[in-house]
Amino acid sequence: MKRVLIALVGLLLIGSNIQLWAQAANWKDIPIPPLPVFHPVQPKRIALPNGMVIFLQEDHELPLIDGFARIRGGGRAVPASKEGLIDIYGEVWRTGGTKSQTGDQLDDYLEQRAAHVETGGGIDSTTISWSCLKGDLDDVFKVFQELLQNPEFRADKIQIAKKGMYDGISRRNDDPAGIAAREAAKLAYGANNPYARVPEYAAVAAVTRQDLAEWHHTYVHPNNIILGVVGDFDSAAMEARLRQAFTAWAKGPIVKDPEIVFTTSKPGNYLVEKTDVNQSNIYLVGLGTTRKDPDYYAISVFNEAFGGGFSSRLFSDIRTTKGLAYSVGGGIGTGWDRRGMLRLVMSTKSETTGEAIQALDEEISDLTKKPITDEEIKRAKDAILNSFIFRFDSPGKVLQEKMLYEFYGYPLGFLENYQKEIEKVTKEDVARVAAKYMHRDQMPVLVVGNPAEFDKTFFSLGPANKIDITIPAPPPGMMGEQGGPQ
Repeated sequence: MKRVLIALVGLLLIGSNIQLWAQAANWKDIPIPPLPVFHPVQPKRIALPNGMVIFLQEDHELPLIDGFARIRGGGRAVPASKEGLIDIYGEVWRTGGTKSQTGDQLDDYLEQRAAHVETGGGIDSTTISWSCLKGDLDDVFKVFQELLQNPEFRADKIQIAKKGMYDGISRRNDDPAGIAAREAAKLAYGANNPYARVPEYAAVAAVTRQDLAEWHHTYVHPNNIILGVVGDFDSAAMEARLRQAFTAWAKGPIVKDPEIVFTTSKPGNYLVEKTDVNQSNIYLVGLGTTRKDPDYYAISVFNEAFGGGFSSRLFSDIRTTKGLAYSVGGGIGTGWDRRGMLRLVMSTKSETTGEAIQALDEEISDLTKKPITDEEIKRAKDAILNSFIFRFDSPGKVLQEKMLYEFYGYPLGFLENYQKEIEKVTKEDVARVAAKYMHRDQMPVLVVGNPAEFDKTFFSLGPANKIDITIPAPPPGMMGEQGGPQ
């Protein structure tokens, strides 16, 4: 019903403007009303005595209830010798089942109710969620709670998860774009940085059931959990349910974020030879900043104007005008609680690899001689703000965003403040952040492609440091291990 009303209002507004449009001599003369003030429905925040934070967001459009818990602690806290532990944990947490039911039994139980309970692992957190019909909440929430607090990590499911990872490792050099993204992260962050590391056979093989159980015991405690629930429920009743379920759960140890060193490689050209392709994947990389940086809003506008879409400067100049790229874009990365990656990304045919890199160089240099214009800034702001409603067009999306702010320690009003801060960005702000972060002489350049087909221009850009992407062999004795490489 709400969507129908919105559509009717939209039609009325369109109808009221038809005459104005018809009278305009030029499309630029068509009046555009200002965007309405953004006032999303706020979720209710609850802090339990044991440290668990809960967000409740009612949405009565459909008879569904979804829950999502985010737990502090992820892959960046795993030692390199067991890289891949979180991927295995995130899978087997669900497939391994609980103390009372196997994962296969849970599959049947939930399928009968058209419900889902899923788990996953990430770089800084792990997650567990549920989705069900309102009438099945009692049954599904019991599964969610037991899986959250009493998982089993059965050995057969660990082997299946490992086998999937072994297969992934064996195929990781098949996709040139995947190679480029992986090796670019190493150049930007450092090869041993957890944001750039990749699992190897030996590290995956080293993960044990005891590792998974110890991880769960260390990190899954109420004071490390943010739980969000959205759907067709009464907030008072849902709060009572969650308090009854979790208030007695004792606090655990405080999770400390690991200290991570970011070390960008020396500027220069880096080459991954891939002779079975006829195009090159190119990355120019460096370090960006965080969203807590006051530069964040100006960076957002700069990124959209410079490399953010079909109307961006990079796309217009390099792809449309010069015809040198299949795709091109990028900008200054902004991470939630760590520095993002600055990256300019392009794919081009092998014969124009050097010419394409030169074109990117010229675009960076032109930022000083031809800074981003008022027109480009207006177009970028319009693109950001007009897409804003689609990013947060449901109570569930707003809830997820609020949970992110809670998790990373941002003000809960960060979302509401975003629109006005973008509108305040000036041409001078954009020029300042471009000058601050875009230093071509400090950027490593990565090319994944076939050098036998490169143009002469590439070889005039200086020597290329070759990157070896050979996959380390499995450890001795692993070939016969159940689930190991065959």
